[in-house]
Amino acid sequence: QVQLVESGGGLVQPGGSLRLSCTGSEYTDMGWYRQAPGKERELVAAFTNAGNTVNYADSVKGRFTISRDNAKNTMYLQMNSLKPEDTAVYFCKVTHPWTKRDYWGRGTQVTVSS
Repeated sequence: QVQLVESGGGLVQPGGSLRLSCTGSEYTDMGWYRQAPGKERELVAAFTNAGNTVNYADSVKGRFTISRDNAKNTMYLQMNSLKPEDTAVYFCKVTHPWTKRDYWGRGTQVTVSS
């Protein structure tokens, strides 16, 4: 059973930075998603194609960076130049390499406000 734990969320002013962490899996296909109130969950950034491809949402390109530390089974999301519209609950997701089953963390709240 995969158990993912996100951390690093919080309240930050516009233009600020946060780094999210997701611990708990060695699977290669993994990513970050977010869900704002009243909106559908959306992709933020992800490793796909057995970890060989990185995809970013257009809205975060140039501001967010996804990375991973395989030795620690941890994935990160460095978020810079944060905007109020980045406010959401951020979730990490991993995909089992054979069954293609998705596993989700419980999420961490990011609030960008002055």
